[in-house]
Amino acid sequence: MASYSIDDAIRELAPALGKAPAGAVSGEWTATTMQAGHSSRTGGYRDAEGNHVPEASRHPLDIISEVVEKLGASGVPRFNKVLIRWKKPKFPFMRGEITLQTSYDRTIVPRAPDDPIYETAAAARRVFWQSRGTVLQNFAAERGTANIHAQTKWFGPHRRILAIQAPDRLTLATDGLSTPWAGISEPENGVECELFMEFGPATLNAEGIKNWANLLINIGDLVADGYRVARDVEKHGAILFCRLTEDYSPMSRIMLSQAPGRIDGLPFGSVPLIRATPIAEAEIEGQDLSDDWGAAAARNALAKRGIGSH
Repeated sequence: MASYSIDDAIRELAPALGKAPAGAVSGEWTATTMQAGHSSRTGGYRDAEGNHVPEASRHPLDIISEVVEKLGASGVPRFNKVLIRWKKPKFPFMRGEITLQTSYDRTIVPRAPDDPIYETAAAARRVFWQSRGTVLQNFAAERGTANIHAQTKWFGPHRRILAIQAPDRLTLATDGLSTPWAGISEPENGVECELFMEFGPATLNAEGIKNWANLLINIGDLVADGYRVARDVEKHGAILFCRLTEDYSPMSRIMLSQAPGRIDGLPFGSVPLIRATPIAEAEIEGQDLSDDWGAAAARNALAKRGIGSH
């Protein structure tokens, strides 16, 4: 592909872009090279008033992605974004005018596996939990192996549970849901929250801690999949989130609720804490669960336990 040039790309694009829908007088497309396993293509045709003109099919314009890939393999100056413009020819049977420009946009460059931003997030969380007790060393329910983009199931390199010992309680907390996205560039602290569970100081033995920590890892997976769960908790105050297996009987569900305090010092601002509380079915028996997330029932169950939702 060393001989493939921008002029070659334009020659390949011309037949496809020339099959413009009726009424189109111009077109503009932006395409990116592969970033963290994904590429993109946006844009389309416009009429004389600048209105979008629908294409009969997007498949003919797959040629755009193909020429971008060829350019990327050809040894042209480094780029990750391509801008293509087309103008309708002034006379029938002539080719339209096509321009193609390449550029390098640092804002879409994926974070590398060794980006220091990940450890900045981890350090901020440790400072927060150290203010609430003793963070037990070398404790983690699971240290998931990251992929080539430093992503675990939580889309960052951290997917683990911390245990924090205080005189009046033992806290288990997720450590990684608020790590910024790995392998992509969005300026967000992951799924913008961390979860925790609290237990009496003498409630759990080592095996019990391990079991609940593994459960919290799994709840974290569901929160990561949902992505906007923190917003739903903020909106409703408390929600019924997921069911438990019989292993946790008589507890049958997990509630998520707002908790006081936020973790500060993260790369893209602070994030809220979300309390995960196991409850028995009897605690919501007979209540109306028809609203979003069973929010009213969740708030009532928390109130009966003397736990406020903030």
